Amino acid sequence: MKPVTGTAHCDDLLKALETFRGCGPLIGRWGAELARRLGSGSRLLVAGNGGSAAQAQHLTAELVGRYRDDRPPFSAVALHADTSSTTAIANDYGVQEVFARQTAAHGRPGDVLMLLSTSGASANLLSAADRAHRLGLTVWALTGRAPNPLQRGADEALCVDAPGAATVQELHLVAVHMLCEAFDRAVERGEADGRTDVPADGEQGTVGRLLDGAPVALRRERT
Repeated sequence: MKPVTGTAHCDDLLKALETFRGCGPLIGRWGAELARRLGSGSRLLVAGNGGSAAQAQHLTAELVGRYRDDRPPFSAVALHADTSSTTAIANDYGVQEVFARQTAAHGRPGDVLMLLSTSGASANLLSAADRAHRLGLTVWALTGRAPNPLQRGADEALCVDAPGAATVQELHLVAVHMLCEAFDRAVERGEADGRTDVPADGEQGTVGRLLDGAPVALRRERT
């Protein structure tokens, strides 16, 4: 075991960040795809446990509110934030079902379910991924080191190569901010063209409507 120093945490973060930089293209693609889907009336569902729940909720706040500049609000729901539903489901059906049942209730074909887990092995997230696939949702995952069960159960996954959960969560937050940046750039380019402009406070405008039916989910490929 290496000795613990005052900068050991920073050293771990810097080391993990070097490999994390390679995830930029994936995050950029996710941001653009998410803008197209949410702009066409789909929604983002997210979930996580503990610290990962906080990171997931951070993402929905940025999309429903704003990341930097004013723009229309987009539909993003943190499943774990509904404490009455989560506790009722856990009590009646077991903890493993808390996200799967909410995914079944809120998810529609073309929606995206994003799951965050430092271990990539949380049973309730794996159940949600399985339910989402059966309902026609696309599943993205933010996890720790690969391989892990959630990475294998998702359509695509960003896996942080770091030994500690704290470092993984810190880079998940970086991923969230990069995703929001890519999302906003796509909106600015007009890629969220399934909706018309929603007014900022004090301005006039109309809320976007669905175009020519529901958006098509990405083709799922397994390796």
